[in-house]
Amino acid sequence: TRGTVTAFAPFDARADAEALRKAMKGMGTDEDTVLTILTTRNNAQRQEIASAFKTLFGRDLVDDLKSELTGKFETLMVSLMRPAYIFDAHALKHAIKGAGTNEKVLTEILASRTPAEVQNIKQVYQQEYEASLEDKITGETSGHFQRLLVVLLQANRDPDVGVDEGLVEQDAQVLFRAGELKWGTDEEKFITILGTRSISHLRRVFDKYMTISGFQIEETIDRETSGDLEKLLLAVVKCIRSVPAYFAETLYYSMKGAGTDDDTLIRVMVSRSEVDLLDIRREFRKNFAKSLYQMIQKDTSGDYRKALLLLCGGDDD
Repeated sequence: TRGTVTAFAPFDARADAEALRKAMKGMGTDEDTVLTILTTRNNAQRQEIASAFKTLFGRDLVDDLKSELTGKFETLMVSLMRPAYIFDAHALKHAIKGAGTNEKVLTEILASRTPAEVQNIKQVYQQEYEASLEDKITGETSGHFQRLLVVLLQANRDPDVGVDEGLVEQDAQVLFRAGELKWGTDEEKFITILGTRSISHLRRVFDKYMTISGFQIEETIDRETSGDLEKLLLAVVKCIRSVPAYFAETLYYSMKGAGTDDDTLIRVMVSRSEVDLLDIRREFRKNFAKSLYQMIQKDTSGDYRKALLLLCGGDDD
């Protein structure tokens, strides 16, 4: 794993549960104990702590966290308590719930997760909410954006087994003719090729495309498409090139400029902390001339900042 959070040793779920109960019992809360325990145990261990907490005190740990903590710090701690697929399913449910859809969340999760992860998310969504994720998404989206989401939800990307140079050339030509050489754009070709071909194949297609057209595929998508479809196609391309680089950019823009997009910051830090946050940190440092740690430090405050910095796992300067 390239995560910053790994299994804590020596681990004692009962001792952690007792420490958390003590930290939240009575007047006032010992936030330091709460954040230190929850950011340094991995998710499997956090589930054991929750189970021990209920066994020892007959109380629900998540309910106690919600009643004792507030604001962004509460959101972060509660998010850490959700198992990975439940976390993604929950984020998607909230993205399509109520008035207006949060296309950004749909884009980020479905463009970046592996086919196996998408299958698991769909399964968990069905179990948790007794509804089909695909039905919910198609009910809330439309047009080519919806079609690409549906293709990604099928999770049928070709497996990475060798690259056929003939097919690489063919796909690059098809994309060139569907975009730059055409009056209007044949979005369907972009959707099918970018949504179904293997990662290693598509990386070769992007190189070949550059040779044929003189443009990066991102420049063509930028010129030929717009709105949510453009953002989703670009996210898919970026994730095919490098998932850590995509998330480094996502984190950077969540904190750049006035105000912080805390929902995105929390979602990425929590969902990648056990996966590839070390690689994300490296890409962040390389692409933005500052470390993720420094940017979090400058952009957040209080217990929320302390917890995020612990998840970040160190500075890269």
